[in-house]
Amino acid sequence: MLEELRITGLGVIEDTTLPLTGGMNVITGETGAGKTMVVTGLGLLFGGRADAGRVRAQPGRAVVEGRLRLDGRVAAAVHARIIDAGGEPDEDGSVLLSRTVTVEGRSRAHLGGRSMPVSMLGEVGEQVVAVHGQSDQLRLLRPAEQRAALDRFAGPEHEKLLDALREAYTRWRGVVDDLADRRRNARERNQEADLLRLGLDEITRVDPQPGEDDELKAEAQRLEHAEGLRTAAQVAHQCVAGGVEAADETPDATVLLGTARRTLEAQAGTDPALGELAGRLEEAATLVADVSAELSAYLAALDADPARLQAIYERRAALRALTRKYADDVDGVIAWAERARTRLSDLDTSDELLDELERESSRLAGEVADLAGRVSTSRQEAATRFAEQVTVELAGLAMPHARIEVAVLPRPAGRAEPSLRVNGAEVGVGPDGGDEVELRLLAHPGAPSLPLQRGASGGELSRVMLAIEVVFAGSGGPPTLVFDEVDAGVGGQAAVEIGRRLARLARSHQVLVVTHLPQVAAFADRHLVVAKDTGGAVTTSGVRVVEDTERARELARMLAGLPDSDLGIAHAEELLAVAARERRP
Repeated sequence: MLEELRITGLGVIEDTTLPLTGGMNVITGETGAGKTMVVTGLGLLFGGRADAGRVRAQPGRAVVEGRLRLDGRVAAAVHARIIDAGGEPDEDGSVLLSRTVTVEGRSRAHLGGRSMPVSMLGEVGEQVVAVHGQSDQLRLLRPAEQRAALDRFAGPEHEKLLDALREAYTRWRGVVDDLADRRRNARERNQEADLLRLGLDEITRVDPQPGEDDELKAEAQRLEHAEGLRTAAQVAHQCVAGGVEAADETPDATVLLGTARRTLEAQAGTDPALGELAGRLEEAATLVADVSAELSAYLAALDADPARLQAIYERRAALRALTRKYADDVDGVIAWAERARTRLSDLDTSDELLDELERESSRLAGEVADLAGRVSTSRQEAATRFAEQVTVELAGLAMPHARIEVAVLPRPAGRAEPSLRVNGAEVGVGPDGGDEVELRLLAHPGAPSLPLQRGASGGELSRVMLAIEVVFAGSGGPPTLVFDEVDAGVGGQAAVEIGRRLARLARSHQVLVVTHLPQVAAFADRHLVVAKDTGGAVTTSGVRVVEDTERARELARMLAGLPDSDLGIAHAEELLAVAARERRP
């Protein structure tokens, strides 16, 4: 759960800390006091888009900090990702997060004691928190979002089937697009292929080898300076090993080293230090003998061959002709040839290849159609369960006669998507299959079954969304749920039922609720009030925890706008007592 949230310099909030608890946390306050800034701060903390316009001019930056304490599989996954990114949890297992946004719009993120990309906060947020607001209600009206909600409810096996469909669809469309491009641009492809073949023929005739240009350059230098090299090697050889051309009285290095070693060895018994030096001279003599042998071999191999030098000149000229056209060096020419061969296969428009692509396209189309049919069947089965469970929840949210239907319909063919025959019908198929999903509401018996966007009022839509979230909560999901005034447009008994459902959610999740309804706030395990201070030149807001009589006064303010009214306080205390009884297991 999120144990603590600190917000500095964001909107009307100058500097405040929210001590949060497990269960249900409720945030209330006057209109304009800054309740929404709390949700905005949460969004920033978990990778949301930064709005520099919300940053206070003083101190010129907004900072949101939080401490997470997780357990179970979520903790293992989050900790592993943080460690992999170079951060680390605290010794007690908690994780620190922070996000800073300046008035210029620059943004920084820290996670587990290390600076991180903002996207890392988003990765953690996806596993830890789900935020639901009035914008989510609007999103729920979109057909694609309704299909995504049903797919989420259907479970992991359905997700695996959906992933297989998306992969097969991607491969199928790739083959279809490739085939269409080869046919559509056959002339241009053939022209490009002819140019590539000419280049490849030229390179193949020369047959350059890796590193050949450098090797030929070095060999040419040796042949061009053969006489100077020979003279230097001969003089050096004579100095270290003697030779027929050296004067007899001129000792070579080998003889001198041998004489020195023997002289020192003769006195080694008197002073062991000379014996050690004699050993080192023996090592030097061995090294000199090796050099002498290598110089001898070098002289034997050195050959001033004019014919070979001319051949090298001609070969280097042929290689330069290639490097002028295709690359800076021989290795680049070889790489160009490899790319050209690969490109030639891509440009192939032969009848044999087109027939092969046609067969592959048909095979993949059949695979996509089969998977789309299985996904559709899975959705229809899940739709029945989903509708039943949401309908049960609506009955507990003061909509006892309402019923939810989930229609899984074949997508009409002939739109932007390609068409395939799925389960015996021609339908338009996309990466998510060939279904259109529509959530419908029957508000009362005898009422027509209407899509949510036409059949639900604002208050009804709030309750439908909450019912869906309660259903989702039973199958896991993020451990922290945030509801930002999802009870807008609701009152009376329906408000009490929303509070009861949120309290039920709080038995298995940490729930944060921003609300203006006292019936919802009464169910809180912790009640936080955002208070506005207009005493100074600049309006600021802070957050405090209210308990006991203070809490009753806050509920009285929410009920009637009269925090000091004895009647209002009595009503608030009664509401708190009812909520306390309801919260008992």
